[in-house]
Amino acid sequence: HVSSLKNLEILSFCQWQSPPTHFIFYPGAKDFFKNLSELHCSSNISSEFFYQLSQTCYNIESFTIEARKIVSNGLVDLISVQKNIKYFDIMLGYGLTKNELINTIPSLMSKLSNTLIKLKLYGNHHHYTSLSFIANLVNLQELVLYFCRDGCFGDFGKLQYNNFQKLQILKIQDRFPKVEVLVKFLENNGKYLKEFYIGDDDGKSDNSLNLSIAKFCPMLRKLSTGIKSNELETLKIIFDNCKYLESIKIWCGDEFLSEKQALETVVKYSQNINEIILYHLFTVRFKLLPKTLESFFVNWTNRTPQKSFSLVIVTYDGENSLYKKNENMEIIQKYINLGVIKNFKVTDFDDKEYN
Repeated sequence: HVSSLKNLEILSFCQWQSPPTHFIFYPGAKDFFKNLSELHCSSNISSEFFYQLSQTCYNIESFTIEARKIVSNGLVDLISVQKNIKYFDIMLGYGLTKNELINTIPSLMSKLSNTLIKLKLYGNHHHYTSLSFIANLVNLQELVLYFCRDGCFGDFGKLQYNNFQKLQILKIQDRFPKVEVLVKFLENNGKYLKEFYIGDDDGKSDNSLNLSIAKFCPMLRKLSTGIKSNELETLKIIFDNCKYLESIKIWCGDEFLSEKQALETVVKYSQNINEIILYHLFTVRFKLLPKTLESFFVNWTNRTPQKSFSLVIVTYDGENSLYKKNENMEIIQKYINLGVIKNFKVTDFDDKEYN
């Protein structure tokens, strides 16, 4: 016998179809759903379904919404009665109209309570939706924005002067706002950040932004950003200013750093690194010679204090990557056996842990 449900997933497989929801009217349904804490749903479910839930469920902590073509008014009502939302994840699909993006979605977002600590917003559309509602989320600890077009950040500029004193993780993984706006945002909020990921999926970087990271984000533990090979001095400045940095994802290939540049700079200038992620967004131009790799490990073991580290390579084919050479892999195995490398992994861009 199941007294109540904690987690509900109800999705439509086609954007013009609404999934069946008649079970909400079954005898005892209200008691069954009263302790619901997680809801994963499509936005085009009937308003009546959401209305019935809103009469019973007041403590849903986690919403994952796939916004498709129609955004039910009942969904707005359901969100507005929640007292303890902590996690909100919404994907804006292609089928949404301009009216829904400009009016309905912002109306829905404005109902989010300031109990929210984690917000993920994905946009796959050509229009932008307002982001000004984020200013009200004063307890936000993690913000993830994924947009495929620059124009989707329309009014992000309104947030640049806000203080989010609890914000620890900021991920802007494809396109990002105007650099001057993002720099101002970091000036006001960078001191709170422990993790910052920028432009991972787009391969876009900016040196002035990277210098701002060094200047305004001294407490960072994890960082992913693009450093071009002619901007190596910027990486040194980041290591000098971000003394607590433990994990860094370094983009490799094309105009970005070679594996040699990345490893030599880390071992010489970093202070607390225990994870190095070589992120092969582009084809690596120069093969890493075994003697260079051996030299890196010798220098690492001579660091004080001595500590082991994880080495991760993210790539699709890694044509010229260090792990393709047998002699390099023998060196890596040697330092795994010695306990210098605590974890070695080669993975791809589908691995969510590193993307």
